[in-house]
Amino acid sequence: MPAEVGIKRDNILPIIKKELRQIKRDKRSLVILLFVPVFMLLMFGYALNFDVKHAPVAVLDLDRTAASRELWQQFGHNENFELRYWLNDRKEIDWLLGTERARMAIVIPHGYQRDLAAGRSPSVQFLIDGANSNAATAVLGYLEAAIHQLSLKLTAERTLMRGSSAIKLPLDYRPRVWFNPELKSAKFLIPGLIGFILMVVAVISTALSIVREKERGTMEQLVVSPVSPLEMVIGKTVPYVVIALLSTTMILGLGALLFDVQIKGSLLLFYGVTLVFILGALGMGLLISTIADTQQVAFMIAVIATMLPSYILSGFVFPIRNMPPAIQLITYAVPARYYLVCIRAIILKGAGLEAFWPQLLALAAFALGMLGLSSLRMKARRL
Repeated sequence: MPAEVGIKRDNILPIIKKELRQIKRDKRSLVILLFVPVFMLLMFGYALNFDVKHAPVAVLDLDRTAASRELWQQFGHNENFELRYWLNDRKEIDWLLGTERARMAIVIPHGYQRDLAAGRSPSVQFLIDGANSNAATAVLGYLEAAIHQLSLKLTAERTLMRGSSAIKLPLDYRPRVWFNPELKSAKFLIPGLIGFILMVVAVISTALSIVREKERGTMEQLVVSPVSPLEMVIGKTVPYVVIALLSTTMILGLGALLFDVQIKGSLLLFYGVTLVFILGALGMGLLISTIADTQQVAFMIAVIATMLPSYILSGFVFPIRNMPPAIQLITYAVPARYYLVCIRAIILKGAGLEAFWPQLLALAAFALGMLGLSSLRMKARRL
């Protein structure tokens, strides 16, 4: 058939115009494509946060001396902690930690100042609420940094008291944090959130597109028309590509405005990688639409195939390296995994194509595979 040979622009443009009119008329599609990404960015960006700031601290100072006061005041000058409770009895600690009113309790024993003056190392007890392992790990790290700083100060004072004019440490410890010096979890999560939103929204919206044609009976007209399956795929995909890129731009703008997430690398490279990822997601949505016969079924398949894998198995929130080997193998089938590596390298590190070209090749293979399978399925329906 002549329609099957080559790609004709005159066959594609009417499908694109028809799809744009359909999207404009269907308010649900507009909400899914434009407002849902913004809502998800705000919800996840503010709610999903691993930073631990102003952790409430309880203090049981049994020594009540200038030295013991200097110890717990060390945590009052740190934004990571907030001195909130001063106790008189150990029993109060159990209640405060058990009810999560305090994340850490400091118990300073009798004789703390006397031991310091005598050159001995007094024992100070730090009790941390470990029910939330992420918060406990952060608090423990902040605690170690604060104690390290105080120990250096006490060592310097002790050395000066002994008459030494110069203090030399065995190691010149000067840590520098690259790519995210403020250690803000939002700068790590927002790029992953872009991949999660695009995958879910693009697949769902496209899957519902063709299924809607089936339910309204207009799909049969497209099948018997001189439009080839590949032309139909292109015509159905182009409008959603444009809208998905617009959603990406909105997410980037809000991420920079609300969470100070700036693209350090090439903006052109970012959009190029995003385009490849979007094409794969739209192809997957088209493939789902050729399988499902109702919008409800298409929606359920799209959600199951995108939301859970993109959230759990892509490295968006949970590090893949910490997963069991069998689960790590499954993650190789999740396209969002490769996309997150690419855009985190571009946004956070300013890296070029040489840093993630294998992941980009995997995304390209996924896009070609999904679009190719969609064309074959449509061709099979025509036959």
